Amino acid sequence: MPGSKSTAELYAEYKIKLQKIADVRNALAVLGWDQETYLPEKGAGFRGQQITTLSTIAHELFTAPELDTVLQALKGQSSLDAVAQKNILLSTEDFEKNKKYPPAFVAEMSKVTNESYHAWIKARKANDYDLFAPALSKMIALKKQETDLLGYEHHPYNALLNEYEKGANTAMLDTIFEEVKTALSPLLTQIEQQPAIHKDFLHKHYERNTQWQFGISLLENMGYDMQAGRQDISEHPFTTSFNPHDVRVTTRIDENDFGNMTWSCIHEGGHALYEQGLPTEQYGLPCGEATSLGIHESQSRLWENNVGRSLIFWQYHYPRLQQLFPENLGNVTLETFYRAINKVQPSLIRTEADELTYHFHIMIRYEIEKGLIDGSIPVKDLKHTWNEYYRRYLHVTVPDDVQGVLQDIHWSHGSFGYFPTYSLGSFYAAQFFTAAQHQVPGLDNSIATGNYQPLLDWLRTNIHPFGRFYTSNELCKKVTGKPLAFGDFLAYAQKKYSGIYQF
Repeated sequence: MPGSKSTAELYAEYKIKLQKIADVRNALAVLGWDQETYLPEKGAGFRGQQITTLSTIAHELFTAPELDTVLQALKGQSSLDAVAQKNILLSTEDFEKNKKYPPAFVAEMSKVTNESYHAWIKARKANDYDLFAPALSKMIALKKQETDLLGYEHHPYNALLNEYEKGANTAMLDTIFEEVKTALSPLLTQIEQQPAIHKDFLHKHYERNTQWQFGISLLENMGYDMQAGRQDISEHPFTTSFNPHDVRVTTRIDENDFGNMTWSCIHEGGHALYEQGLPTEQYGLPCGEATSLGIHESQSRLWENNVGRSLIFWQYHYPRLQQLFPENLGNVTLETFYRAINKVQPSLIRTEADELTYHFHIMIRYEIEKGLIDGSIPVKDLKHTWNEYYRRYLHVTVPDDVQGVLQDIHWSHGSFGYFPTYSLGSFYAAQFFTAAQHQVPGLDNSIATGNYQPLLDWLRTNIHPFGRFYTSNELCKKVTGKPLAFGDFLAYAQKKYSGIYQF
């Protein structure tokens, strides 16, 4: 009985239970990673069954009365240290939330997710949204059911947002995206009035294996521990972590688009560095998990944009790149290369968008997700709505489904509420990087010489080690002295692009 056990014994029991659940979930994650990298086509059916079984087991373990008994016995125990108390508080919140999901719903969600993913792959190969629509309709119906299970205020989408960014809601995001439109639109207008930047040399033939080796070298140079991870190829680049000592990334390679793989490597490398920096002693516990998707995205965007698209970053890497691709880049100056990789131009593909128009891609997905969840956008009209939003906001014509509504994997996974964290992450990234530049002596000089250890050390001290101990805004305020503010990103963008476009 819990009453006969000491607080230390109860906490040890709690830790064993949570780590057992983490083991099951991470075994499930290995199957998910394999599904997107090496799974033979005929294995999809049984893989779906295996994923459903493990999802159900993990859910049963996390909603077991025995765990509830231990959590209740530990709740409010002042003899626990601050981290342990936070773990109990967050696990109790998680337990109460998970109890809202009936086992049958969990099994059905796992089944439909597997079906939806493979339908998305099939639809992409055929370049036909109609092949994905039936599976997506099932997914939307389940996500609507999930909002009712979780409960929400004002808008059903708020229930899903909270799963990725605790405390976020449509009122907050409506305000942020309105600020994006009003603040970034004038900057984009100024850029459009300047002479066009040419980047044809980035779309010459870049040999696959040479690109791959260069990407690996970038990851290693950033500090990604290859003995605690690996990189593979997937349809859509992603990072997955089974523990801080096994964090894997994927990329994709286009031999006629140098940027496709390079910034996927840097972006996913940022995610991976965060996961490798989480405290191993907190494995399976809330304080061993990432703060939020917004903070996670801040790490990938910080490395991808604030570092990886900076002039000082390429001062070090560009000479080697010229040696690897002399026919393409031998006569291209560093300044020309730098301007080309930061060219601002409305485009079709979110993952290949520049860092300014990117937020309009996110805004479109945010508006669509709200509409799908509240029913104002029927699944049958999704393709038309997507194409119309791209015409209205980015002034581009969508030529086909692969470059349009089928380009992202997220909806096939049921990840509704995820997309807004990409923009939030960019804004956190600008604020964090500004703070690092002020707090780390000679940081820019270190980056210019290919030494990222001072930056990584700063991140490992200020961002990575806390897990979910702080909320996103609490962490932001602790690190930068203020909550999230769009102004840091705007100042960064204005300074950078006024220099590139010379206005």
